[in-house]
Amino acid sequence: MKVTIKEWNSVATWQWDIPEDDVCGICQVHFDGTCPTCKYPGDDCSLLSGKCGHNFHMHCIMEWIKQESAKGQCPMCRQPFEWQDQDKENEAPTQTE
Repeated sequence: MKVTIKEWNSVATWQWDIPEDDVCGICQVHFDGTCPTCKYPGDDCSLLSGKCGHNFHMHCIMEWIKQESAKGQCPMCRQPFEWQDQDKENEAPTQTE
Protein backbone atom coordinates (compact mmCIF):
# COMPACT_ATOMS: atom_id res chain seq x y z
CA MET A 1 0.00 0.00 0.00
CA LYS A 2 1.39 3.38 -1.00
CA VAL A 3 0.18 6.66 0.49
CA THR A 4 0.57 9.95 -1.32
CA ILE A 5 0.16 13.25 0.47
CA LYS A 6 -1.54 15.67 -1.89
CA GLU A 7 -1.62 18.70 0.37
CA TRP A 8 -0.22 19.64 3.75
CA ASN A 9 -1.21 22.66 5.82
CA SER A 10 1.09 23.04 8.78
CA VAL A 11 0.55 25.25 11.78
CA ALA A 12 3.31 26.45 14.08
CA THR A 13 3.34 28.25 17.38
CA TRP A 14 6.15 29.98 19.21
CA GLN A 15 6.87 31.01 22.75
CA TRP A 16 9.64 32.81 24.58
CA ASP A 17 12.23 30.67 26.35
CA ILE A 18 11.32 31.94 29.82
CA PRO A 19 9.10 30.66 32.66
CA GLU A 20 5.42 30.53 31.67
CA ASP A 21 4.26 32.69 34.57
CA ASP A 22 6.80 35.45 33.91
CA VAL A 23 5.45 38.92 33.16
CA CYS A 24 7.03 42.20 32.13
CA GLY A 25 8.14 43.99 35.28
CA ILE A 26 6.94 47.31 33.88
CA CYS A 27 3.54 46.71 32.24
CA GLN A 28 2.73 43.42 34.08
CA VAL A 29 1.57 41.74 30.84
CA HIS A 30 2.63 38.15 30.12
CA PHE A 31 5.38 37.89 27.54
CA ASP A 32 3.20 35.84 25.21
CA GLY A 33 0.92 38.89 25.05
CA THR A 34 1.83 42.34 23.82
CA CYS A 35 3.11 45.43 25.53
CA PRO A 36 0.79 48.47 25.61
CA THR A 37 2.54 49.87 22.51
CA CYS A 38 2.03 46.85 20.22
CA LYS A 39 -1.02 45.31 18.58
CA TYR A 40 0.45 41.83 17.97
CA PRO A 41 3.04 39.70 19.78
CA GLY A 42 6.16 38.60 17.96
CA ASP A 43 9.23 40.22 16.49
CA ASP A 44 7.77 43.72 16.75
CA CYS A 45 7.27 43.16 20.48
CA SER A 46 10.49 41.39 21.37
CA LEU A 47 11.92 40.81 24.82
CA LEU A 48 15.09 42.30 26.22
CA SER A 49 16.97 40.70 29.08
CA GLY A 50 19.22 42.53 31.46
CA LYS A 51 22.46 41.13 32.85
CA CYS A 52 20.67 41.24 36.21
CA GLY A 53 18.32 38.51 34.91
CA HIS A 54 15.15 40.59 34.55
CA ASN A 55 13.17 40.49 31.29
CA PHE A 56 11.03 43.24 29.77
CA HIS A 57 9.13 44.01 26.60
CA MET A 58 11.49 45.99 24.38
CA HIS A 59 9.18 49.01 24.21
CA CYS A 60 8.59 49.03 27.97
CA ILE A 61 12.27 49.04 28.95
CA MET A 62 13.20 51.53 26.22
CA GLU A 63 10.58 53.98 27.53
CA TRP A 64 11.67 53.32 31.12
CA ILE A 65 15.35 54.00 30.37
CA LYS A 66 14.44 57.30 28.62
CA GLN A 67 12.92 58.65 31.84
CA GLU A 68 15.28 60.87 33.79
CA SER A 69 14.03 59.41 37.07
CA ALA A 70 15.07 55.88 35.97
CA LYS A 71 18.76 56.87 36.07
CA GLY A 72 19.57 53.98 33.72
CA GLN A 73 18.62 51.44 36.38
CA CYS A 74 16.66 48.21 36.15
CA PRO A 75 13.13 48.91 37.43
CA MET A 76 13.15 45.64 39.40
CA CYS A 77 16.49 45.63 41.24
CA ARG A 78 17.85 49.16 40.64
CA GLN A 79 21.19 47.88 39.33
CA PRO A 80 22.57 49.75 36.32
CA PHE A 81 20.64 48.23 33.41
CA GLU A 82 22.87 46.52 30.87
CA TRP A 83 21.57 44.42 27.98
CA GLN A 84 22.41 40.74 28.13
CA ASP A 85 23.93 39.56 24.85
CA GLN A 86 21.48 37.01 23.42
CA ASP A 87 23.36 36.41 20.20
CA LYS A 88 27.05 37.07 19.61
CA GLU A 89 26.36 37.87 15.94
CA ASN A 90 23.80 40.53 16.82
CA GLU A 91 25.44 42.39 19.67
CA ALA A 92 23.33 44.91 21.56
CA PRO A 93 24.64 48.05 23.26
CA THR A 94 26.01 47.38 26.73
CA GLN A 95 24.24 50.29 28.39
CA THR A 96 21.63 52.89 27.49
CA GLU A 97 21.60 56.31 29.05
